[in-house]
Amino acid sequence: MRGQSLVGKVGVVVTAVRGGDRPGEIRVVVQGVPHHYLAYAVQPLPSGAHVLVVHFRGARQVDVEPWPPMPGGHTTTG
Repeated sequence: MRGQSLVGKVGVVVTAVRGGDRPGEIRVVVQGVPHHYLAYAVQPLPSGAHVLVVHFRGARQVDVEPWPPMPGGHTTTG
């Protein structure tokens, strides 16, 4: 799966994301096929949480945010 096509996809945390430079693992299902990626987030995210892929780092690594967004979180306007 091409990295840029991941941005905007919703996945599920498989291994807790510890926040900052300490990744976890997420699973994104595309056309019925599960794909696993190392995931980084600003804040810790528990296993089972839904996340939105916001950036593809390359080498099966992505940046994610909680999904749906948590109250009080930052928003991006474009």
